[in-house]
Amino acid sequence: MSGLLGAREIRELAQALDIRPTKKRGQNFVIDPNTVERIVRLAQLPQGCRVLEIGPGLGSLTLALLQADHDVVAIEIETQFAEQLPKTVATHLPEFASRITVIEADALTVTELPSEVTALVANLPYNISVPVLLHFLELFPNIESMLVMVQKEVADRLAAGPGSRVYGVPSVKARWFGEVELVGTVGRTVFWPEPNIDSGLVRLVRTAPPVCDAPREYVFSVVDAAFSQRRKALRGALAQFAGGPDRSEVALRAAGIDPGARGETLTVVEFARLADALARG
Repeated sequence: MSGLLGAREIRELAQALDIRPTKKRGQNFVIDPNTVERIVRLAQLPQGCRVLEIGPGLGSLTLALLQADHDVVAIEIETQFAEQLPKTVATHLPEFASRITVIEADALTVTELPSEVTALVANLPYNISVPVLLHFLELFPNIESMLVMVQKEVADRLAAGPGSRVYGVPSVKARWFGEVELVGTVGRTVFWPEPNIDSGLVRLVRTAPPVCDAPREYVFSVVDAAFSQRRKALRGALAQFAGGPDRSEVALRAAGIDPGARGETLTVVEFARLADALARG
């Protein structure tokens, strides 16, 4: 574990920088080297991969990725963290100092990345985890895989399949881009400060999207409408979107879907088929 940050190093670094973690930014620093090594292992990255990390904070996961012989592009919104990260790498893993690129920016506003980034590995802030995940899946098709640590509840939603009580909008949209799997859980005790909830590790491997004539944005609008009133059958839930319950029923039947079904029973392929039927009017 030489070169990685433990609880003592994290607290000393935070004290030296006069950093007080805030809930507003979802700041919970990983203080267990075994956890970051596990994250890197579960990411199953090809050798010498160029990895995107979002919200590196004090650098626990960054160091583990570098130590595993990967280049890291880190996006950090906090100036203090962005300026400190290269110094932390130079101190703990000087031989890898040239292999980190830090971009000071809000991840949700990033529209360009350095070339050859093919994976994303991150401990995502709880408050923006799903929007960030979808943002990078939508804008950067060269990202072939992701391993993210998110709030356990969010991880369960992302990995849920049709019929699950937590299957919903994030589940369907994530599956548009690839295969999604819950690959592990992380207890709250590995963080400082300790959060009130456990975390989950979700892995996504990009695959081709469903065959569909309608644009992705339209399909996603159908998904949003279908889950806007979860207790309603799709005939009623889609009525406003389709221009009336009769029109939604026609589209549902044209797509081979029972108008009495609910959104949580449909696969992403069925949503794509439904979107095509709705688009045709």
